[in-house]
Amino acid sequence: MTRREFREHVFKMLFCIDFYEADEWAGQAERYLDSLESEAGEASLTKKDREELFQKVTAVSQKAGELDARIDSEAEGWKTKRMGRVDLTVLRLALYEMDYDEEVPTRVAINEAVEIARKFGGDESPGFVNGVLARLVE
Repeated sequence: MTRREFREHVFKMLFCIDFYEADEWAGQAERYLDSLESEAGEASLTKKDREELFQKVTAVSQKAGELDARIDSEAEGWKTKRMGRVDLTVLRLALYEMDYDEEVPTRVAINEAVEIARKFGGDESPGFVNGVLARLVE
């Protein structure tokens, strides 16, 4: 699995978290990972991939309140409560990578966030995500 594929799966799993009760989410995550195995074949999704995906999603979701506070401080006129779910999820993932994932350079986190926003968000999403993240780096 490429890093971009990995990041997109983390994004998709993070996006789904708020749709489930806390005690249901782990089971839903397992179903999602099982579906990846059946689609791609076991060679494409290793046990290590499964563990790393689950760990990263868990880590980002545990920091969501802190990440949202930082985003709120820089997104003038667009508090997290008003943001589209795709944009907010992309911002949380990118900010987590910028602040807590030493393996991901800031420029890469921003570029990948813009690409995910372009793929899954609306027409304005890439520019919005890029603008908020640029303010968070300054």
